[in-house]
Amino acid sequence: MTNNFLTTIKSLKLIEGCKAAQLYALSSVGATASTSGSGDAGGSSRPQPPPPPKAISMRSGSLYYPHAAPSTSGAFVPEPHLPCGLPVADALEPALDACLRPVDHVAALAASYRRVSAATSSAAEGGGEGDDLCDAYLEQHALFQSMGDARLLRRALRAARVHAGDPHRRAVLAAWLRYERREDELDPAPPPLAPCTATTPLLECPRAAVFAGVSAGVDPVCPCRRPYTPPLPAASSFSEDETNDLWFIIGEEEVACERSSIASLSKPLNTLLYGGFAEAQRDRIDFSRDGITPRGMRAVAAYSRHSRVNDFPPDTISQLLAFANRFCCDGLKAACDAELAAMVRGADDAHSLIDVGLEEASHLLLASCLQAFLRELPGSLTNPDVSRLLCSPEGRERLDAAGNASFALYYFLSQVAMEQDAKSNTTVMLLERMSECAERPWQRQLALHQLGCVMLGRGEFEDAQEWFEAAVAEGHVYSLAGEARAKYKRGHKYAAYKLMSSVVGEYDEPAGWMYQERSLYCVGKEKLADLSSATELDPTMTFPYKYRACAMLEEDKAASAIEEIGKVIGFKMATDCLELRAWFYLALEEYELAVQDVRAVLTLEPGYMMFHGRMHGEQLIELLRGQLQQWDMADCWMQLYDRWSAVDDIGSLAVVQQMLSREPGNSSLRFRQSLLLLRLNCQKAAMRSLRYARNSSLHEHERLVYEGWILYDSGHRDEALAKAEQSISLQRSFEAFFLKAYALGDSSMDTESSLSVVQLLEHANSCASDNLRKGQAYNNMGSIYVDCDMLDEAAECYGIALNIKHTRAHQGLARVHYLKNRKQAAFDEMTKLVRIATNSASAYEKRSEYGERDAAKTDLNTATILDPTRTYPYRYRAAVLMDENKEEEAIAELSGAIAFKPDLQLLHLRAAFFESMGDGASTLRDCEAALCLDPTHGDTLELYSKASKRPEPES
Repeated sequence: MTNNFLTTIKSLKLIEGCKAAQLYALSSVGATASTSGSGDAGGSSRPQPPPPPKAISMRSGSLYYPHAAPSTSGAFVPEPHLPCGLPVADALEPALDACLRPVDHVAALAASYRRVSAATSSAAEGGGEGDDLCDAYLEQHALFQSMGDARLLRRALRAARVHAGDPHRRAVLAAWLRYERREDELDPAPPPLAPCTATTPLLECPRAAVFAGVSAGVDPVCPCRRPYTPPLPAASSFSEDETNDLWFIIGEEEVACERSSIASLSKPLNTLLYGGFAEAQRDRIDFSRDGITPRGMRAVAAYSRHSRVNDFPPDTISQLLAFANRFCCDGLKAACDAELAAMVRGADDAHSLIDVGLEEASHLLLASCLQAFLRELPGSLTNPDVSRLLCSPEGRERLDAAGNASFALYYFLSQVAMEQDAKSNTTVMLLERMSECAERPWQRQLALHQLGCVMLGRGEFEDAQEWFEAAVAEGHVYSLAGEARAKYKRGHKYAAYKLMSSVVGEYDEPAGWMYQERSLYCVGKEKLADLSSATELDPTMTFPYKYRACAMLEEDKAASAIEEIGKVIGFKMATDCLELRAWFYLALEEYELAVQDVRAVLTLEPGYMMFHGRMHGEQLIELLRGQLQQWDMADCWMQLYDRWSAVDDIGSLAVVQQMLSREPGNSSLRFRQSLLLLRLNCQKAAMRSLRYARNSSLHEHERLVYEGWILYDSGHRDEALAKAEQSISLQRSFEAFFLKAYALGDSSMDTESSLSVVQLLEHANSCASDNLRKGQAYNNMGSIYVDCDMLDEAAECYGIALNIKHTRAHQGLARVHYLKNRKQAAFDEMTKLVRIATNSASAYEKRSEYGERDAAKTDLNTATILDPTRTYPYRYRAAVLMDENKEEEAIAELSGAIAFKPDLQLLHLRAAFFESMGDGASTLRDCEAALCLDPTHGDTLELYSKASKRPEPES
């Protein structure tokens, strides 16, 4: 029997359009379909909930695509009633990474660590290398981008801010840190230059950025929080007969001054008034042509006597500043600069004063004005005056002349612009300015490569090729992939293939991306062989899975296609992969599963457009409504409870998204959504959900909790703790106590402190909440009891958690069994979790700790298949090989993982292996790379010190 829905929907004629030749040709930069972290992209800085779907007639012709692509060559032929056609394997194209991507990450990280160490030593010896140290940490930030670890990126930015030696860089980096938290998206948005509150991160303080001392360190007390000191009273009037011995004539007015006071302002004035000039013999000097008004000259006279400018209005201080520049009055200029800078309290002030700063080269004033603009990004880039200043070559030259143009400034601006619209003219201009400011090799590599990526996305292939070639000439090998891509787009397929083949052949250990790129320019078995090699070398790249899945679908192997794309979704929540699997489910008429994936996509990216940007995900759900079982909110809660207990994170995410489509203002649901996203390692999307939760909350104590979680997830533990305490002071609640316990438990504690955290969790469970959250609290309590060696209490907590279906408590209970020397019971307990969470790499990995060696190997191999990014299986297998004296195999096991995931523990273990083998150079390199990732790692520091003291072997 023909499905009536499919018969009806075929009038939409989606088949032809969804087979368009460039369906999955993702943009080379800023491809919002490629990762879960791109949900913040868009034209507005303030996130908005997705608009409700427009009413769509089932026979609407508005979604008809006029350009049909050639049919696929595979055996699978879509039925005429298939609602969305089929994706075409040969139309897929991976995105180019618009960041630094070294061929050898380990060597690059090690070199970066050495540069930081050298700059630190130089600064400690008084070499004044603060800017070098700041730039070294910015280089680390650029290197960390390709690794995708938000914690490393934040740490590098913070370190750069701490060591920024001038107001300009401090203002830029403080604004960048604030932008990363998206504080401007809170409702109402705090003024960008408002004084700090008790919980504002110190490194983001606007006053500390501009008005800190010359020291590269950070003042431990925020200037905004210092006790208020009232200004000194105005000086008493003085007797003109006694102190006035010099008059300046301006027009028809005379301004009385004291000669010695005016002369003390600068050496030129001292020479003028006491040197061999005629003015030294005169008591009246004509200043009518010196560009200062009588009021301005009276202000100069007053400053010369009292050294204060805070009594004057801005226009008078501007005249003082011009006078100071003309006569080299350094003290007067500094005072005027600081006073005008302090007057900048927002964008309006910045607009009115920035021309003064540019004309008079006022460093602090310009830093304050720039800070006001930067703290309103991305919105400020839409202002024509700001855009002209920041984007144009003339604007950069004016900023540079005033000492306020830097690579750091344009690095930040270009990141913001690329996130908003990677193809815009604004992005191109900012990247061009960034390349003009680039002085070091890594800076030029980054700017030129990103220009190539942007031009490729704009379809300007000749320009793209030139930029990529320039980046290659600076030493960025990954830009060869962009060069090949540009050549291919220009019709030179063989040249592209030849170029990538030469790259593959040049290296003894080629990277996975090299094979992936070469696969684009070959066909058949050769293409599949390259994709297989790419996955073997780097299983985290999504393109090979997508291509193989689409190829399987074309061969009428839909179930295999779903299994293939599911491999990558199991460890990487990529929106394009979820969309592709939803597409496959539609082909199999599995509408419930298709909609589940669509809802997951919309959670990651609320504005996501399906089918080559032709249909919003909400519209597709609306079209499929008649094919779905309808749930009310009670049904949704039951479904959420079941899926949460079944450790089905994607299913839970989909249910929460469905609930939010009914109650978009439910802050509790938004918060729960953020927890799921964090568990799935989708931090940017999680932060967006937290901001939604905070903005939609009706109660102050709830808003404080959500603000606390935003701070905690941004790495500001103490500030998060303060928010929790503020919330508890207003009203006791589960989430406030839970946040306080989490923040306190984040640091190493003794038994007494740990038990105080347990008490907080008990307070949390005494407050109203649902079993999903209470189960988490009991599970956390159990973990703390285990750390305190209170195993019976831990078992009791885990038992309570399991009784309310917090399934992950099986893992904690297994740990208790193991510590009580019941290894088989621990294995059996983990087997229960494995049966429930059938595709959980974590469950298999944890069970391996309690099984015999063969069983452990089997579990760890399964864990690696399910999630190749988990590092423990590689370390275990390498240790086993080392025990068997298979040193080369052990090194190879670790090296294979390090090639696509430079992890601290992997690097430390390999360094230890090299040390035991007597390979000092390799030991030092791996230690340096590991310390680049975590400079405080004690074991690595000890190993590094030991290896550094070992004498070099004689040649």
